[in-house]
Amino acid sequence: MKRIFLFASLLAAVSLPSFGAAGSGFNHKGNILIADQFNNRVIEVDPATHMVVWQFGTGSSVAGPKTVVAVNDAERVGSLTLMSGTGTPAGATPDCPNGCPDNRVLLVNAQGQIVWQYGMAGIAGSGPNQLNAPVCSVFLPKGVILITDQGNQRVIGVTMFDKKIAWQYGTTGVSGSGPNQLNNPNSAELLENGNVLIADESNNRVIEVNPNNNQIVWSYSAGINLSAFASRLENGDTLISDQGNNRIIEVNQAGSIVWQYSGSGTGLNAPTRAVRLSNGNTLISDQNNNVVIEIDAAQQIVFTQGMLGTTGSGFNMLYAPYDAKVIGDYTGLTPPNGEFE
Repeated sequence: MKRIFLFASLLAAVSLPSFGAAGSGFNHKGNILIADQFNNRVIEVDPATHMVVWQFGTGSSVAGPKTVVAVNDAERVGSLTLMSGTGTPAGATPDCPNGCPDNRVLLVNAQGQIVWQYGMAGIAGSGPNQLNAPVCSVFLPKGVILITDQGNQRVIGVTMFDKKIAWQYGTTGVSGSGPNQLNNPNSAELLENGNVLIADESNNRVIEVNPNNNQIVWSYSAGINLSAFASRLENGDTLISDQGNNRIIEVNQAGSIVWQYSGSGTGLNAPTRAVRLSNGNTLISDQNNNVVIEIDAAQQIVFTQGMLGTTGSGFNMLYAPYDAKVIGDYTGLTPPNGEFE
């Protein structure tokens, strides 16, 4: 009975977002949620003042009840925050010469308490309730979390209630480009048509998979170093963070690039996420430049969080931000079509 109550409470929290006026405290529409990867934290920022109004993660590189290590992904789900504790690869930061694992997907409440978790802190695996470097997680409306489990070479749909895998694409532990195979997948989202869009990074492709038969129904590939993240736009195009080629591209269904941005001045440096906002602007996590930027339709920068080329955790500073979303705009929430049941 307690489990049923907990699950109902979680669904209530995720289905009733309460946004306040822009430019103020926790969970206010227009604030920016950032996965500040190597600062080991998720922060919510007031874009008007650049002030952090909410934070999860103490900065520690040890996974625990108040910490998240090398977080790659975050989204606000009602009043909860869903995040992927990927863990730090060996040698990526001075404090983790041998790597610092996390291997959890977390739902955290406004008070900084973990209210749901899949994966075990610091333990990599592919068994029940185990992950290996999860890099992306998306809440689906009927109580399923879609997880890109990179180290296990798979995308899985996990039920919140009993933590069972309801769907999987990719053969666990096997990297490849054949049927039901992935190589270093970096993101996944459930589309309105019920298919799943996957950025299959080391195969240099984005694929759309029919979850009923796990057949690829659409794909895009462009040589080398494609891609870190992909999302389907309302016009049917696909927005891709082409990290290895230091650009953001938009491709149509025919596979033609119809829009791209590589930055101005020093240019983008390993951009890991780009999301198209409702006002037509694009929010970009420019990881190696240590900034999150918003560009308008004319490709002019209209907002910057972080100091270009400078790492830190103080005021208006970031350290390799991997993901950013505007609260109340791009949230990762998916319409309730094509649910895994």
